[in-house]
Amino acid sequence: MAGRAWKFGDDVDTDAVIPGRYLVINDPRELAVHLFEGVRPEMASQVHQGDYVVGGENFGCGSSREHAPLALKGAGITAVIAKSFARIFFRNSINIGLPLFICPEEDKIEDGAVIEVDMAAGIIRNITRGESYKTTPLPDFLRDIVDAGGLVEYTRRQYTRGQVAGVKA
Repeated sequence: MAGRAWKFGDDVDTDAVIPGRYLVINDPRELAVHLFEGVRPEMASQVHQGDYVVGGENFGCGSSREHAPLALKGAGITAVIAKSFARIFFRNSINIGLPLFICPEEDKIEDGAVIEVDMAAGIIRNITRGESYKTTPLPDFLRDIVDAGGLVEYTRRQYTRGQVAGVKA
């Protein structure tokens, strides 16, 4: 699916994604109303289902809250592409079913570019520039978690199939 790239720089912390005062909200759609409110207030009203967030190094640094990836997912963001991610943000995103892609060439993706990601092949296509960039595809087990919609649903499915170690369905 092709979508707009919302470009950010290095060291985007979780407070920039969703300000701390909204941590009392747990509904992803309600959180999305405040997405990047302090740094890019127009984004929440202009983002569309299928858009992408593109960042530099250390995207998602700061606190370990799940609210940041929940707000992104609630806004309809398809995936986040960055040069690198804070470890806890990466894990929280996978846990809620939001795919992330490491791309050393993220700096070639400009704000507003139309892009799409082939998740299985690990290719980002910059339709605006007619270029493609490699990304490390998610390992199969992480892609299975994302495809299930997150870790809770993935585990539920595994349990239902009797595939959770030591547990009989």
